[in-house]
Amino acid sequence: MLKVLLIDDDKELSQLLSEYLQTEGFAVDTAYDGQTALELALKNPYSAIVLDVMLPVRNGFDVLKNLRQHNQTPVIMLTAKGDTVDRVIGLEIGADDYLAKPCDPRELVARIRAILRRANQKESSTNSVERLSSGKLSLHLGTRTTAWDGTEVPLTGTEFSVLEILVRRAGQVISKDDMTEQALNRKLTPYDRSIDVHVSNIRKKITAAGSSKDLIINVRGAGYMLTMNDDESGS
Repeated sequence: MLKVLLIDDDKELSQLLSEYLQTEGFAVDTAYDGQTALELALKNPYSAIVLDVMLPVRNGFDVLKNLRQHNQTPVIMLTAKGDTVDRVIGLEIGADDYLAKPCDPRELVARIRAILRRANQKESSTNSVERLSSGKLSLHLGTRTTAWDGTEVPLTGTEFSVLEILVRRAGQVISKDDMTEQALNRKLTPYDRSIDVHVSNIRKKITAAGSSKDLIINVRGAGYMLTMNDDESGS
C-alpha cells in the first residue's frame, strides 16, 4: 500500500483529507508541526508528502529545505489561496507541485497520483530506451538520474520529467501548455509559474555542473527549448 505523510496543523482538515486518502487506498501518517513532520519524513519511506506552508515549530519551507538534503520524496505543498509568492518559493526549494487551500480532496488525490506516476517510472521495465542524451547531457530513464559530462545532477522527480521532455525534443520550442500537461499531468492555469520555476531550477543545477547558461532558452511567448549548440555537444 502506498504511504503518504500529511502535514498540516489544521487537525480538522487533516482528518478530512486523511479519511479521504484512506478510502482511495492510501495509508496515511499525520503530523501537526514541522519538527515532528521532519522526523517522520526522515525515518520512514513515504511514497509522497503533503506539506502545508504555515506550521508551528518549523514552517513548511524549513521542513522542505532539510528534507531535500537527504532525499527526493515527492512533495506537494499546500499554500494559501492566491499566494503566488509561497508557491514560487516552494517550487524553488524543491516541491514537485502545489495546491491552494482550501483544497478539494479529489484534486489532492489526483495530484498525488500524478507525481507518483512520475516517481514510479523508474521502477518500470517497459522503457524501450534506457538512456537519452543531447551533447554532454545524459538522462538514465531506468533510474531517472541525470548527468552533465559525467557529473551527476541531482533533480527532483518533476524536474527530471520536465528535462526529459526538453531532451526528447531538443532543438524544438515546447510550449508551457504542453510541458504542464506532460510533466505535471494538468492544464496550465493563469498565473501558473510552475514550469518556469522548474526550468529555472534545472538551469541552476546543470550550470553548476558545468553547462552553459544558454543550454535551455526561453523563447518569449512560445515556450522553452533545449539548444543543440556545437560547444554544448563537444563537437
